[in-house]
Amino acid sequence: MPNMNMLQAINQALDTAMAADDKVICFGEDVGVFGGVFRATSHLQDKYGRDRCFNTPLVEQGIVGFANGLAAQGSVPVAEIQFADYIFPAFDQLVNETAKFRYRSGNLFDVGGLTIRTPYGGGISGGHYHSQSPEAYFAHTPGLRIVVPRNPHQAKGLLLAAIRTPDPVLFLEPKRLYRAAVGEVPDEDYELPLGEAEITREGTDITLLAWGAQMEVLEQAAELAEKEGISCEVIDLRSILPWDVETVAESVLKTGRLVISHEAPLTGGFAAEIAATIQHRCFLYLESPIARVTGLDTPFPLTLEKEYLPDHLKVLEAIKATIDY
Repeated sequence: MPNMNMLQAINQALDTAMAADDKVICFGEDVGVFGGVFRATSHLQDKYGRDRCFNTPLVEQGIVGFANGLAAQGSVPVAEIQFADYIFPAFDQLVNETAKFRYRSGNLFDVGGLTIRTPYGGGISGGHYHSQSPEAYFAHTPGLRIVVPRNPHQAKGLLLAAIRTPDPVLFLEPKRLYRAAVGEVPDEDYELPLGEAEITREGTDITLLAWGAQMEVLEQAAELAEKEGISCEVIDLRSILPWDVETVAESVLKTGRLVISHEAPLTGGFAAEIAATIQHRCFLYLESPIARVTGLDTPFPLTLEKEYLPDHLKVLEAIKATIDY
């Protein structure tokens, strides 16, 4: 299998989907000749023409509204919002239109072929308008799927599955891993299951849970904990909505402890939903309170980005505190 970075894997997934189905259309700000601000759609317009890969005006609510219309009439739109920080003008379209099309029509019509791609998170010194993690806002919305890959192999397989699922999907891409994450990716067409978490490391003492870019942080923390005699089970949630309660609960029933990490602020972050659900399911088996290692309850800073982001040392502190409780 060839090695590629996450951007190359996403580009290959889009190429694969467009080659297999002429109803797949890519569009967004600068995605045409320019290939998008991160070059995720490079060369797709050259290969498939301006009718299937094209630029839009700088209007996010228009991008998603246009995608809703295309999907409703049978196309398979893959729309790009250039940064997740700028998805909020399209919030009404996503929450009140995309997510409710099928329900309000009694399944007579829907926008199930719709995928919204957008880069999220910190790590590129982007400041407060290019670093946010908005997954929790949309996790409150029945009718959407929310998917987050952690590496190139996952990015290609999950994106192909997202494009082909009969549900609208918000596909959040960890931008700091676009070129930093490199790994083997099959050239062939393949899909990974949506809505299923993956255990990336088996362990017995404590469960560590995250998604996207934080998975790299958890692995580093687990390595350090292992040197101190602590066996960590590491889980990549992969899908925020719906999330895989069973896999997480089974792990916590085994280990009796759980640490959850995400880049978004603590208050109202998706870790709170996970913690509430797992304490309900596993209360009599818990050896200590569920811990959360997250971003801070402040706007995302520029010069203090490293202090803001949860890193492997913060996670290690939480691991040791949970074990020693």
